[in-house]
Formats: sequence, structure tokens, C-alpha cells
Amino acid sequence: MEKFQVIKNGIVFELEPEEEGGFTITAPSLPGCISYGKTIDEALEMIKDAMRGWLEVAKEEGIDIPEEVEKAVFVTH
Repeated sequence: MEKFQVIKNGIVFELEPEEEGGFTITAPSLPGCISYGKTIDEALEMIKDAMRGWLEVAKEEGIDIPEEVEKAVFVTH
């Protein structure tokens, strides 16, 4: 199965349908940020928590955060 991209709030997400159903979702601009949802909408919701966690660790570790991600995640709270 092929991956496809969704752009939401200026952030690119890659979704990959899973054989057993549902979708694995990643935020390529945040290496290692991954989540899963039974539907595309659920996957997009679930990745928000993964992104928040990734950003918390990045701030603690002094890792650069892409500007579009920081704006989108912190503005939507």
C-alpha cells in the first residue's frame, strides 16, 4: 500500500494504510513522531498528542523546532 500526504495547518502529514485496517501517521518534519488511528480523521487527531510530546522533549533537549509546526501546534490549543 502506498503512503499519501495530507497538509493541515501548514504541516505535512504522511498516512499509510495498514493491512489490518487503520492508518499509521507521521509528521516528517518531526523525525520519529508517529501515531495511529482507525480512520484518517482519528489519525490526524492522535498525531496531535504525539506532536505535543515530541515538542516538549525537543524543547528540553534544545532541538530546533520547525516554525510552521510550533505555530500550528501552539496556536490550536
